[in-house]
Amino acid sequence: MKATWEKIEQNVGTLDVEVEESRVKDALDQAFKKVMPKVNVPGFRKGKVPRGIFESRFGVESLYQDAIDILLPDAYSAAVSETGIQPVDRPEIDVEQFAKNEPFKFKAKVTVKPEVELGEYKGLEVPAAEAEVTDEELQAELERLQERHAELVVIEEGEAAKGDTTIIDFEGFVDGEAFEGGQAERYTLELGSGSFIPGFEEQLIGMNIGDFKDVEVNFPEEYHAENLAGKPAVFKVKLHEIKRKSLPELDDEFAKDVSEFDTLEEYKEDLKANLKERKLKEAEQARESAVIEKAAEAAQVEIPEAMIASETDYMLKDFENRLSQQGMNLELYYQFSGQDEAALRGQMRADAEKRVRNNLVLEQIAKAEGIEVSEDELSEELENMSKMYNRPAEELRTIFTGNGNLANLKEDLALRKTIKFLMEHSKTATEVS
Repeated sequence: MKATWEKIEQNVGTLDVEVEESRVKDALDQAFKKVMPKVNVPGFRKGKVPRGIFESRFGVESLYQDAIDILLPDAYSAAVSETGIQPVDRPEIDVEQFAKNEPFKFKAKVTVKPEVELGEYKGLEVPAAEAEVTDEELQAELERLQERHAELVVIEEGEAAKGDTTIIDFEGFVDGEAFEGGQAERYTLELGSGSFIPGFEEQLIGMNIGDFKDVEVNFPEEYHAENLAGKPAVFKVKLHEIKRKSLPELDDEFAKDVSEFDTLEEYKEDLKANLKERKLKEAEQARESAVIEKAAEAAQVEIPEAMIASETDYMLKDFENRLSQQGMNLELYYQFSGQDEAALRGQMRADAEKRVRNNLVLEQIAKAEGIEVSEDELSEELENMSKMYNRPAEELRTIFTGNGNLANLKEDLALRKTIKFLMEHSKTATEVS
């Protein structure tokens, strides 16, 4: 096989590939075996038509598309490997020649990983790590824990207030007509959560148990359902039940209930130490983010749209997984937020582009500095994962190797080593004269 690569524009080039006749013959043979069981020719049992009879009746050309489908993937992969390019999107294939007793020739227009021109990445200034815990922060954490351990108590009378959890029936109408997906019975809604259409929750504040109310809202212009976007709607609502949070007292009994300590003061000291440790980790993460951002800003790179789209796909899938852990899905999220997939992807685009840029720059720094992952370092990481997942390290290695993710693990380790290198060669604000 012959393969040549020619760059035609930024991050895009043409792969010219020629595959020898012998492989074309093999592909045609495989194509014939594939279609043979489906062929009916008078005088022959199904699947028993001789090759010559088949070609004279249907023409060898009838096998070409199947043969191309068989041959092309492997030929393209081999050409990519031979030329050393790194595609980041599906190629545009143009078959130039395919015929019996002839070489197979095709062109592939390919978008490849961009080249990165590094700027300054050593001696970058990062913020100092501040980890002091103020009295206000400690009190806020106590109140957060107090909220977490609050009980929802059904109230017998009184008006619904912000923060209450309500049980409601509702049915929505647009232009006097009920619309699909606009009704529910005994629906649980926390007032002030912002999970429903803007303006809906606020109008439930002040309602009493058993009350009926017409709630008037406007669907957002970017609402995912086009037939509702931008339109005024009326929801007929009945309030069945109000549940209100009952906060526990912040005292020694609270400390005993939520911790291993006998007094609130002991618990507060432990909480303060944990907050300090958390702030140190967050500060270190902020320092790492700052040094990566500065190195990325100093570099020059033109990012292909395909890489941004791929990263956005990954972020959207991750978001969907997190929603499922909360008992939601994307359809419900779109309904409650008034967004659609296009709007959500638009929100994610800037972060996706930043992630791609940062990773490309880190990869180039690793290459420039000769940062690699040794077999010992890989084994150490697998041992750490073994303890985390309670599975043998060699079993994890086998799994990663089998699903093709061992290389991804090594890349992740290399990125971490590169970030560590940048931090070791950075300086804090206090060191800057």
